Amino acid sequence: MPVTGSTSDIQAFALFAEFVAKEAGETIRRAIVMEKSFDLKSSVVDLVTETDKAVETFIINSLKERYPDHQFIGEESVAGGLKVSLTDAPTWIIDPIDGTTNFVHTFPYVAVSIGLSINKELVAGIIYHVMADEMYTAVVGQGAFCNGLPIKVTHATTLQGSLVITEVGAARDPLRMDCFYKNFKAVLSTNAHGIRALGSAALNLCMVAKGAGDINYEYGIHCWDVAAGSIIVREAGGYVCDPTGGDFDQMARRVVAGATKEITKELCGILSHPDLERD
Repeated sequence: MPVTGSTSDIQAFALFAEFVAKEAGETIRRAIVMEKSFDLKSSVVDLVTETDKAVETFIINSLKERYPDHQFIGEESVAGGLKVSLTDAPTWIIDPIDGTTNFVHTFPYVAVSIGLSINKELVAGIIYHVMADEMYTAVVGQGAFCNGLPIKVTHATTLQGSLVITEVGAARDPLRMDCFYKNFKAVLSTNAHGIRALGSAALNLCMVAKGAGDINYEYGIHCWDVAAGSIIVREAGGYVCDPTGGDFDQMARRVVAGATKEITKELCGILSHPDLERD
């Protein structure tokens, strides 16, 4: 079928991706309670399982059969040696199990994350919270939803009294950890109500989108961690940017996503930034 990038095209793409994500979630739901083995990727805390690989293969094959002219960026495909290549073509950006460490430990905070980019712009996001059976969706200009019901960010404009979400990440080198601790201390000094780190970048963004958290920041993530979630936050009324305060770049491996521009800019003003290679 011809790809126009029209709203109706994108809605059709997203609807089919929802179906694929739900099917993938069934595989994850069955596997999470079983005994698991895992391999290491970039570090001793960067894990991958056979379920990650099988689910990604299923998602890509399902989408490719339906949309043979589309392109794909998948976490496990890249880990296996494929290069990240984002072009103007419709490109699906896939994390088959966001929260693999949680999955390995049977901690029920795991998600299937599928973003869609056309002309290098994110136009749709689908995130399936597997164990909660919650489907988060957004199409550009059409709002954000959880299980078909509209979701909205909070009205928080300041870090004081807010709930902040972040992650440690897989890199544990001294410079990266020093930066993490510095940022953690800076956030707590604002009298934020608390900081949460639950192990899934995609679901952390969904928590901001649905108003369960006020702001999320993270360094060291990849495009497949944030592609879907960033558009869901924006369509829920939130503000997404680079931690320096500039425009969000899904390939820059860092993100701040807040309920309002005011709280987001406040957080950007106190963060320290580690050096990161781009995707």
